[in-house]
Amino acid sequence: MRSFIVRVECPYRALPEFEYRVADVAAISGKRWKAVDPDDDLRGSPELVVEVRSPSNTKAQLRELVTLCLTTGALECWIVDPQRKSVAVTHRDGSTTAYGPGSEIPLAAFGAGPLPVDEIFRD
Repeated sequence: MRSFIVRVECPYRALPEFEYRVADVAAISGKRWKAVDPDDDLRGSPELVVEVRSPSNTKAQLRELVTLCLTTGALECWIVDPQRKSVAVTHRDGSTTAYGPGSEIPLAAFGAGPLPVDEIFRD
């Protein structure tokens, strides 16, 4: 079983020639995390990138982020919508599944049990 490190506001360089990005939440395999140079950022996208949607995000920006992450190492990219209390999970194969209140997001790809959506939005 693989182990993962979860970080909030996690910097990474999806592509080495561009500026770094910061995932609102990220999960990185323990093996990759140990290999990161302490004087550098994670190279490639984390295995899980979570972006919390804000009013400043356009649909085009979010699509671009998802595409970038999935083509540079992410297994999944989540867009969390606090207003709708929903999570759109896009998988590496390009399929997207929407999860709302009362549903659970499978985390088998990360070696864990399902995450209830209600837990994400718990006060």
